[in-house]
Amino acid sequence: MITWTEFERQQPALADAGRRQIYQFGIGLAFLATVRPDGGPRVHPVCPVLSDAGLHVLIGAGPKQQDLRRDGRYALHSETCPPPLQDDGFAVRGRAREVTDPGVGRVVRGQVLAERDGKVWSGFEEEVIFELGLENCLLTLTLAADSFPAGPTIWKAEAHETQGAKTAPLELLIGSSGPAEVPGFAGREGSATR
Repeated sequence: MITWTEFERQQPALADAGRRQIYQFGIGLAFLATVRPDGGPRVHPVCPVLSDAGLHVLIGAGPKQQDLRRDGRYALHSETCPPPLQDDGFAVRGRAREVTDPGVGRVVRGQVLAERDGKVWSGFEEEVIFELGLENCLLTLTLAADSFPAGPTIWKAEAHETQGAKTAPLELLIGSSGPAEVPGFAGREGSATR
């Protein structure tokens, strides 16, 4: 699992495409899935924040916050797109961790204030900030754009060695519409389908 900042360094074109999907309406809009105590999914709309500090969400007191504190697994999917780009979307999956560093908190809250011309909701200062670490992401495009084909592009983070065990390397799977050249990465064609 890596941070958004590391993801931007490793896969700048994919990170930029993801940012455009998340911010397609001017502010970050997405759906956050967390894991309920019974193991089932819980899905809520959120306003993710992309800043120099990474990918974060601000979560008020309630079930979503409890889910992330208890079990950090999450999935985040960008807001849906209107036709003719109705299949476009960007999703990430990984683990969330609560941010306790006041400096990171200032950066994230400052980004929110900047995106909204200083106008925020009541309770903004009390909301808990979670950083969303990335294990994988999925970019889906209705039409080919930039260096990505129509259909799915799947990226998986390079796993780190733990206690002498090696895990799978970084890979980028390109949709069945044909391979795309991703700058800075020699990907391979995958079997992902829509």
